[in-house]
Amino acid sequence: MNEYVKNLNRIEFMVTMSCTGKCKHCSEGEHTNCTGHIDADAAVNAIREVCENYKIESLMTFGGEPLLYPEIVCAIHSTATEMGIPQRDLITNGFFTKDLNRIKEVVQVLKDSGVCRILLSVDAFHQETIPLDPVKYFAECVKKSRISIYLSPAWLVSENDNNQYNTRTREIIKEFDYLSIPVEAGNVVFPIGNALKYLKEYFVENVKYSNPYDENPKDIRTINFSSNGDVLDGNVYQNKILDILDEYQP
Repeated sequence: MNEYVKNLNRIEFMVTMSCTGKCKHCSEGEHTNCTGHIDADAAVNAIREVCENYKIESLMTFGGEPLLYPEIVCAIHSTATEMGIPQRDLITNGFFTKDLNRIKEVVQVLKDSGVCRILLSVDAFHQETIPLDPVKYFAECVKKSRISIYLSPAWLVSENDNNQYNTRTREIIKEFDYLSIPVEAGNVVFPIGNALKYLKEYFVENVKYSNPYDENPKDIRTINFSSNGDVLDGNVYQNKILDILDEYQP
């Protein structure tokens, strides 16, 4: 086994770069003309192959907005359930349709596929372009389904800073009080992508910020599949995932 990936225990899938929001803090930039999604069969095969060779403890799907393609999300989580991955998470902004029946239907298939926990991204940045009512209805349906759900806001500077964005985020969180949904720590906006373009004044010049998502290249614990199939230094559409892992060099 490649010594650099021997401790691999987590799989992540960026299901799509397409998104229903246009957030000022987005690390991925504008998402302009983003289309397409990860191939479900390639994702499913990769999960099976990795799980047969590594002890995978958690799996996450996100985007973009992954629930633009709920069938792919469910295929991934169903396979993760089948392979015995104990923690199976989904990050979503909760807005993929305004059709209430469709929202209810999607929540049911998420439940059936084995999603354990949903992290709902609600904050000042998301709600600048995403309507709150369908997101609240989505949260109501998730609560009724008994899938664990947490609010996962993005904070600017720090959670305790009293800038205008954080003030608005606190107001939005209160909109969910009637559902008694716990609030996760969320994340602090990192200066990359749109954040550098629209929120530059909130970052200290010449300070080196640590990206919380950076992996130690000599001790890979998480592999992240991009929607185009890229993973580590390879592409799962062109090579088998186990070959990519075996050949990886930092």
